Amino acid sequence: MIKIYHNPRCRKSREGLQILEESGKDFEIVKYLENTPTKEELSDIIKLLGIKPIDLVRKNESIWKENYKNKQLSDNEIITAMIENPKLIERPIVVNKDKAIVGRPPENIKKII
Repeated sequence: MIKIYHNPRCRKSREGLQILEESGKDFEIVKYLENTPTKEELSDIIKLLGIKPIDLVRKNESIWKENYKNKQLSDNEIITAMIENPKLIERPIVVNKDKAIVGRPPENIKKII
């Protein structure tokens, strides 16, 4: 089952959702601000993305700038920061079986559906 980690208030996330809707495939919407992934789930997503946790952080968010910027954080601490502050998670993320992609730009989603 395809999953999209979605924030309805984000234009890029809405565009990504539209791509999935137009694909005609079944998918699940995870509104991650309301239903935050567990530490294990987020770690698994990061592994599927093939990136470091810091690469999934929205570094322009005030939460990041005020609390974490310029600090030496371990991968585990960065994942914890994203779980405690889900606004820090880049979006949208689409997971399809053993593949995942960040939908920035949204057209990237077409690569894995």
